[in-house]
Parts: sequence; structure tokens; C-alpha cells
Amino acid sequence: MSKAIITGLIFYLATTFNLLNAQSPDVPTPAPAQKGRIYLTNATIHLGNGQVMENGTIGFENGKIVFLEKNINFKTDQTGKIIDCTGKHIYPGIIAMNTILGLSEIEAVRATNDYAETGAYNPDVRAIVAYNTDSRVTPTVRSNGVLYAQIMPQEGWVSGTSAVVNLDAWNWEDAAVKTADGVVMSWPTMFYFKGWWAEPQGIQPNKDYDKQVADLKEFLKEAKSYCEEPTHEKANLRFESMRGVFNKTENLYVRVDHIKEIEHAIAFAEELGVKIVLVGAKESYMIADELAQKKIPVILDKCHEVPMYEDEDVQQPYKTPAIMQKAGVLYCIGISEGFWQERNLMFEAGTAAAYGLTKEEALEAITLNPAKILGISDSIGTLEKGMVASLIVSGGDVLDMKTSNIEYAFIDGRQIDLNNKQKALYEKFAKKYGVY
Repeated sequence: MSKAIITGLIFYLATTFNLLNAQSPDVPTPAPAQKGRIYLTNATIHLGNGQVMENGTIGFENGKIVFLEKNINFKTDQTGKIIDCTGKHIYPGIIAMNTILGLSEIEAVRATNDYAETGAYNPDVRAIVAYNTDSRVTPTVRSNGVLYAQIMPQEGWVSGTSAVVNLDAWNWEDAAVKTADGVVMSWPTMFYFKGWWAEPQGIQPNKDYDKQVADLKEFLKEAKSYCEEPTHEKANLRFESMRGVFNKTENLYVRVDHIKEIEHAIAFAEELGVKIVLVGAKESYMIADELAQKKIPVILDKCHEVPMYEDEDVQQPYKTPAIMQKAGVLYCIGISEGFWQERNLMFEAGTAAAYGLTKEEALEAITLNPAKILGISDSIGTLEKGMVASLIVSGGDVLDMKTSNIEYAFIDGRQIDLNNKQKALYEKFAKKYGVY
């Protein structure tokens, strides 16, 4: 047997083992539906809309918030389950935006990645049907307070349709909050960075930029023309999937970073008459006032990164959220790379709070603001009566990695199991080496 065959066989067996192990029982069982009323008492409640309720009590039943008061002393005969949260903080569930969480398991193993299709124009690709509720990554993210995610397909000029899911479910049907909230598109770039971040080799212009933009515009104009007709003798599935974009019931998410490209994308969106949301948009802070005036939302990239250019303010990524806030832009903070890094999303917001945002504004950037962009703020994103009971209880400030400690989490009133593989390994070796 040749060395190449043996090497291939070893890789196949290792991959198979990883795939089987990824479905192991250490993925917590989804929580059952809420039974009976639950009260969380004596806590500092961060409502997610800028308000904070000291010594507050929140109660929920059948998955909805039904009680919200402060300075309430419950009697022992009070109906329902009572959890004393003295000294603790309660927050709305955090929403991860622009992620492939559940669409990828092991980045280096191609068979576990299901976030892209071949071809440049795939608006009919649906991220929701590829969502893996048995991912071992999801519990590690959920245990830090992230309860919802906007999953986005990638690659190609038109990548597909994004969706919104909750992070505790048996299957994608149970997980779905919105099966389709918008179509994802990438705007061509005018230039490329040669080399890589550790060994940059300068900037190279994209000679095909004008052609790529022209092709993209032609496709979208054809799709709009198609969608202006209510019915067709022969359906075009790619164009049919874009009806929501052109009737403005869904967003057009455009991945774009540089200022000139952002302006080109905005101008074309206005020509098409669609609701555009900028994704990434590293240089969007340069036209924050214009974005606010035109009511164009922005899903910012993570704060924990270096600037794009050598002569740029080294702290610019930290400051961008505050610039957006001051201008009145509807924005949120996301992490586009490393889906497993979503567990650090709240700390990205914490950094923004150290560079111009208040703590409550930073919280809104990962709760209420994402919900507004996704069109689900009537039920998710804040803690108010009538809203879905999706919330987290932390022993400290959830935006501070030193004190954040998620002790309880609820989705639709269901108490979520916060265990995961990483916690199990910690417990195992902490006992072995006598940590406690």
C-alpha cells in the first residue's frame, strides 16, 4: 500500500472520529417547555433599552414576561418558583450577528463546513436548512450568554438567505426564529491587500472591479424586473428567493468595508429601492451622519482588531461604535471571523464601552439593536412585559471578562443547560490536579 493511500486513510479515519465525536452526548439536551411561573428576585435588571432597575423582580410564564417590578418582597406562599438573585445582574439574551455558528464545526475539515455553495449567484441557498443544532461549539457560546444568532451564508457575490435561530433546539425547525430575514451579498473590492497581516506586501488594485460591479448590478436588475411581475409561467428559483428584498419585507445585507465601495453600494441600493444593511463596514464611521440621515443600519465587525491602514488611529476599531451612537446610526457589534469567538461578543461590547459608549448603550449594541435590524424587536431584545422570556443571569458585569459569570439562562422561559465540553474538561483536570 502506497504512502499516499495510507496518509489518506489515516486522515479519513481521523475525520470520521471527529465527526462522530462531535455528535457525542456531551452536547446538552434541549430544555423542555416552561412549566409554571418563575420569578427572579432582588436583582439588578438591565432592561436592554437603556434603563436599569435596581432590586428588581422579573417573572415569566409560558415563555413570556408577565411581571416586572422593583422593591418587591415575595411571601413564601407566593405561587411559582422563586430564584433569589441578590447581588446578581439580569440581561436580555445576547444576539450574535453575521456568523456561521452551526454552519461550521471544524474549520480545517471541509466536510463539516456547510456555509457556502459553488457559483457566484446563489440567493436561493437557505442557511436555515444547513443549521446544525448538535454542534459542540454552540454550548460554549451559549454558556457565555449568547442565546440567538443570525446565521449567514458566505462566498460568491450573492451568497444566499440568512436566518435567525435560537441556540437551544432539537432541529432547525425548532431553532428557527426567522427562516429568512434577508439576502446576503458581497460588494466587489477596488483593491486587495497583498501578503498577509504579519507580512504585508502593499496594496494591489482590482482591475476587474468595474466589470464585477456591472455583472452584479445586471443580476440584481434582472431579479428586480422578475419580481415586479406577480407570477411567471416558469419560476426562476434564484429570482423568486429575492422577492422579499424587493417588496422590502427582507433586508439586503451587503458585505463591504472601504468608503468608496460603501458609497457605491448605497447609491445602487437607492437605485433599486431596497432596504440595505451594511455588514463589516470598517470605514462606515467616515460617513456616520449620512448613514443616520438615510437610516441605513450597520453590522460592525469586532472591536478587538487592528486598523486597516498603518496611518489610521490604532484605537479606531474601539471608537467606531461610539461614533455611530453619537451620529444616531442604528448599528450593532458582531464578530465576522471565527464563529467560536462569538463567546467573546459581550467583551467586544465591553471594549466599546471603554471607548465612548455607556455600559447600557454597549448592551443595546448586542441585544436591542440587533433585534431591530432583524425585525424581531417586538418580541426579543429587551426585558419588558409581553416580551419573550429570553434572558441571562450573571454573577457580575456581563461586559467584563473578569466578573462575568453566567449562572442561569432562559430561552422562551426554558431554563437552559449551561454545561459544555470545555467545562467538562476543566472539571475533569481540576479534580486530577487538585485545583479544588
